Amino acid sequence: MTDPNRLHLLVEGQSELTVAQELLVDHLREAGWATVTVSVVRTQTSSVTHRGGVSSWAKIHREIQYLLGQKSLTALTTIFDFYGFPADAPGVSDLPAGPAGRQVEHVEREIAAAVPDRRFLPHLVLHELESWVFAAAEQLSELRGEPHLAEQLRADCDAAGGPELVNGGAKTAPSKRLLRYCAGYQKVIEGPLAIAELGVAGLKSRCPHFDAWLSKLEEQAKR
Repeated sequence: MTDPNRLHLLVEGQSELTVAQELLVDHLREAGWATVTVSVVRTQTSSVTHRGGVSSWAKIHREIQYLLGQKSLTALTTIFDFYGFPADAPGVSDLPAGPAGRQVEHVEREIAAAVPDRRFLPHLVLHELESWVFAAAEQLSELRGEPHLAEQLRADCDAAGGPELVNGGAKTAPSKRLLRYCAGYQKVIEGPLAIAELGVAGLKSRCPHFDAWLSKLEEQAKR
């Protein structure tokens, strides 16, 4: 029997899984979704199934189609990084000129067109999950006991125009900067903890693309 109000989040890896489970699931339930489930995208090598990582659009598309095949699903959305998203994915080869926000929205629209199912709302994190960690600069600084870290992260955000715009390439993407700034940085532990401490309201106020996506899910829960 179809669940009248079930949302599923398909995520890229362990960090995204933790953030979804520790921060987003409860929020989305409070917004009105009766059931919220989460899974990490499956990858496969011969007969062995692994979870996490997106090396090709075919792997993501296969997982999306599998999930949409479940009649109990009301809505499906994703949490994948825009930075490093597979080059063969819809919209990546013909990115429009202009700001990153326009580019990520272009790819999301093309993905939606490639998966014509009204239940599917594609979402890519601009530029990557570590952008949300930059939004949680004060929380990460306090967590690590490094007062000057927040100042460094805020300076990068200010220079870029916001946490979601901190990206400059293979050596200067948010994740690369964190590794440089934070000795022994534990990506799957410290990042999600800092984001959870910031909370949904704080993240929405600092990350417009995140806010637009989550607001759509909140609105859809009320229908």
